Amino acid sequence: MQRNRFLVAASAAALFTLGACDNTPETVNAAYDPQAAELANAAPVELPPAVTTSRTYRCADNSLYFVDFYNNNTARIGRSRDGDKVELTLAEGGAPPFSGEGYSLSGNGENVTINGKSCHV
Repeated sequence: MQRNRFLVAASAAALFTLGACDNTPETVNAAYDPQAAELANAAPVELPPAVTTSRTYRCADNSLYFVDFYNNNTARIGRSRDGDKVELTLAEGGAPPFSGEGYSLSGNGENVTINGKSCHV
């Protein structure tokens, strides 16, 4: 009997509390943006270059090179797939070969020349 009275009292208290809530919808001003002026005057974002092709080349002396070619006329070359790679760039005017830090790479297809060695995919 005591338990039923407690449940009735708890239910009445909860109902009374919820009845005091303001049920009118809240209006939000979505047009307000505190950073609108900063964003309007911000410089355009430049995306990093995308990899166009990743190739593994085996050269005539049985050496292996891993080369990633990018869409901004650069390439990255390394001796292991996940190791450090050296960035290669094209000469002035975009003419081959790619070169940088001890590497020279001519071509970007299935047959290339790396540091004077003939290499293929």
